[in-house]
Amino acid sequence: MGTISRASDFSHTVNGLLQKRADLFNEAERIRDRLAEIKNDIGAIDRTLGVLGYQGDLDAAMPRQKREVIFGKGELSKAIYRELREAEGPLSSRDIAREIVTLRGEDARDRRYLSELTRRVSKALRGMRDDGNVRSVADAKGNLMWERR
Repeated sequence: MGTISRASDFSHTVNGLLQKRADLFNEAERIRDRLAEIKNDIGAIDRTLGVLGYQGDLDAAMPRQKREVIFGKGELSKAIYRELREAEGPLSSRDIAREIVTLRGEDARDRRYLSELTRRVSKALRGMRDDGNVRSVADAKGNLMWERR
């Protein structure tokens, strides 16, 4: 039987995990770039079909896509309440969305995802305001800032 080598620290493991993380990040970047290329190609095909006189509904001809669930039932509202509870003052929808992205450990540099989440947060906040749970105040620029009641 051979002897088992035991490192006194985790340097090999840490290095391996850092390398794997970098590889996955690079792969995600390649996939994001490829997705952008595909969307541009679809747009070009749609424009060409229009130039050639196609009159049909292009969206109806698309295969149905599975709905991506980002938050479970009530999960977004709970995250919003948590951020407002911990805030020292009113927050914008974008600030709340940015904090939620960070809290979930997602990439805060993904502008498209952050914009989509900001829209969802805004919609949820309007519903919470209608229910009387939060209130909005306008800042100097007219942007809505949100706080708990």
